[in-house]
Amino acid sequence: MRTSCAALTAILLSIAIPAMAADYPAPRQGDWIAKDFKFHTGETMPELRMHYTTVGEPSGQPVLVLHGSGGSAASMLNASFAGELFGAGQPLDASKYYIIIPDSIGHGKSSKPSDGMKTGFPKYDYDDMVEAQYRLVTEGLGVKHLRLVIGNSMGGMHTWLWGEKYPKAMDALIPMASQPTEMASRNWMLRRIMLDTIRNDPDYNGGNYASQPRMMKYAITAYGIASIGGTLAYQSQAPTAAKADKIVDERLAAPITADANDFIYQWESSHDYNAAGKLEQIEASLLLINSADDERNPPDTGVTDAAMKRVKSGHLYLIPASTETRGHGTTGNAAFYSEQIRELLQTAPQRTM
Repeated sequence: MRTSCAALTAILLSIAIPAMAADYPAPRQGDWIAKDFKFHTGETMPELRMHYTTVGEPSGQPVLVLHGSGGSAASMLNASFAGELFGAGQPLDASKYYIIIPDSIGHGKSSKPSDGMKTGFPKYDYDDMVEAQYRLVTEGLGVKHLRLVIGNSMGGMHTWLWGEKYPKAMDALIPMASQPTEMASRNWMLRRIMLDTIRNDPDYNGGNYASQPRMMKYAITAYGIASIGGTLAYQSQAPTAAKADKIVDERLAAPITADANDFIYQWESSHDYNAAGKLEQIEASLLLINSADDERNPPDTGVTDAAMKRVKSGHLYLIPASTETRGHGTTGNAAFYSEQIRELLQTAPQRTM
């Protein structure tokens, strides 16, 4: 049985990085401070902490990996993603590549509201998060050019922005479980309802809560069932009311480890996302990987196909829906597309700044 998106993130975050039994070098963690970081609101933080994890040696070709909403570097270091990509002979073999995985603003061990500022923390959006990633890579780690930027879900949307904001900074881009068009339709509607439910819980108390709001687990569970998991997979897993109830009961019983303010900031940061305006500025070879049963980015709307026609060197790989895919969660399993990554890296031209 698949857990909801938020519950899955919590499970992955609970896994200690050194415990991963994978055939790739041990991950290393670090922190870098971005001085006088200015947010899109005009607010400035004198010191913004960016936590990051690297796999491989700095002498390898740099690859930037970007996580999804509520995740962190730890959520990418699991058997279904890192275990399929970072090992010897795999597409992102860490003996050849220098893999950089930041904790985005508001996530993991990077600066976030729960550090003490609560709702006084600056309101950040995806542009702010990408700028902080860029500063970490270039100023903090001294990397001037990336072989690849690859990201999943929120990280996929960040990948689109990387290609537009810094078109000469990479050779190749792989946005996954995403589209470059405006955050809208069911994707935003469900996010809005989830966030309003948490905010309107009396326990939330304007962000000054003594304990996590009780309605938070119901809001997260409802959003997860509605927006991730796959129609065919759910039908296979819950063909009866009793089995459907069992899945709901198990998800509601699972502990929610997220802090409510952190969670609201993380998901609300997507509200003004829209990468549609500058697609022609993307210079890198781009491979969009989506799943045909992605609830948040349904291919049948045609908006992704229309957008891809504006990308000079862009191609779409659409994973067919099946009982083995998990809707928006499908791209968490690199077994579905590892060979497509290998092919892109074999054919994408080496570019320079």
